Amino acid sequence: MLSSLWIPFTLIAAAGQVARNAMQRSLTARLGTWGATNIRFLFGFPFSLVFLTVVLLATGDHLSWPPALFWPWLLLGALSQIIATGLMLLAMTDRSFVVTTAYLKTEAIQTAIFGFIFLGDPLSVPKVIAILIATVGVVITALRPGGEKSFAELKPTVTGLVAAAAFALSAVGFRGAIITVEGVSFVTAASTTLVWGLFVQTAILTVYLLARAPDVLRGILSLWRPSMLAGFVGAFASQFWFLAFALTAAANVRTLALVEVLFAQGVSYYSFKQPVSLREICGIGLIVAGVALLIAV
Repeated sequence: MLSSLWIPFTLIAAAGQVARNAMQRSLTARLGTWGATNIRFLFGFPFSLVFLTVVLLATGDHLSWPPALFWPWLLLGALSQIIATGLMLLAMTDRSFVVTTAYLKTEAIQTAIFGFIFLGDPLSVPKVIAILIATVGVVITALRPGGEKSFAELKPTVTGLVAAAAFALSAVGFRGAIITVEGVSFVTAASTTLVWGLFVQTAILTVYLLARAPDVLRGILSLWRPSMLAGFVGAFASQFWFLAFALTAAANVRTLALVEVLFAQGVSYYSFKQPVSLREICGIGLIVAGVALLIAV
């Protein structure tokens, strides 16, 4: 039972992440790329402390200083996620919300490779096939007929793909950090890693904005109401991502997370009035098939 909890954890996280991305996208025009990026960290960090407190009260676990091996993994996850989030928001200003999300989901195969290389996460043949099927579905959903016409069109594509690679490294880094935390429940290990991760990310981006763009930081604080909601949703989604990472390989989590494309289609259609084409529907069918195979094996 415990080993299969990563499935609902991932689905909850994916839904929360789409909601947070939509909120951040609406704030990018007013705060810029890095200002909107800092929202998920600065306003998410206090909520992560609340989550950790609730977890400690519920489990009775006692915190200790993380082991030395925890920190390089945490820094890999935290720094990669900062870069990935900024690139994601930059891509979303040049391309539709759902297509950008589709490019980002190419991270599944990259996560499988990085997880195998750095963590030794096992990859069976059926799981590799499932990841490939779902990734092909993402590519079909994302690519436009006729190919890219110019650098202006190519730029958001490359940006989205590089963001996907950074998100893949982030997933591997955070999973690596979580599994080094011993002597406590997996929930406490995940929550502790989330708190430290958001702390590092908040400190780095806040110091950067203070030095380079103090007006942006003031703008963030002036928009505290929508930023608070985005921060809560972001921390909530991250909490469930980390719980899933604590239970299974990052590649499994990020492949199942391809259902986020389905959620993004809904947000795109109902919020941004962007229609869904037959090609995108076919791609989504492959994504669903790949995800179904992953869960079955």
